Amino acid sequence: MSCNLATKLREGTKKSHSMAENMGFVKCFLKGVVEKNSYRKLVSDFYFVYSAMEEEMERHKHHPIVSNIYFPELNRKATLEQDLQYYFGNNWRSEVAPTESAKTYVQRIRDISNNEPELLVAHSYTRYLGDLSGGQILKNIAKRAMNLGEGEGTAFYEFEEISDEKAFKAEYRQAMDDLDISDEMADKIVDEANAAFGMNMKLFQELEGNLIKAIGQMLFNTLTRRRSRGSTELATAD
Repeated sequence: MSCNLATKLREGTKKSHSMAENMGFVKCFLKGVVEKNSYRKLVSDFYFVYSAMEEEMERHKHHPIVSNIYFPELNRKATLEQDLQYYFGNNWRSEVAPTESAKTYVQRIRDISNNEPELLVAHSYTRYLGDLSGGQILKNIAKRAMNLGEGEGTAFYEFEEISDEKAFKAEYRQAMDDLDISDEMADKIVDEANAAFGMNMKLFQELEGNLIKAIGQMLFNTLTRRRSRGSTELATAD
């Protein structure tokens, strides 16, 4: 009997989804305002989050519930490693560390994996379907905003093992709908998905401060250059 989990998740996380999209960092990103240092910190945080999620999904790949939405072709850890090498260099492993928000996120994934692995469905849904849905748009924005060449720093958005993303998302949603879970568990998964959105928003919130500082510095530098040129022009006129 279908639990209609995909529909429950879509409807039950609408508010959280909207709130996440209205975060300052996300709104700036969508408008093409992307500062490389802030972005690479996000990639770093995602590396720790996805590593934890994929390790725990692998650990429970034979679980009666988790196994049904275990698709290794979704894994992002390897692509994030490629991007981190691009942004930080060959010694990136010694350069990156999770922010406090990322540490909390990772710990939550570890905790539910130990105590209630069914809730991993919520984290898989929250991250992977979002990546598949908007990945190409975000990739193109990042490329334009940071002047990236083809294949530079955007491996995260490439799902090379998925040829038809629309068909795959339909398959994934059907797999969620076919899960043999109670209404109570379905509600708990929706609650956990909302919590996952909240943890993602905290990641973005930490990065907003860095982005604002960077934008402020860029504006300051621009104004300083303009004033400097103005002074030179006045001096020449005299």
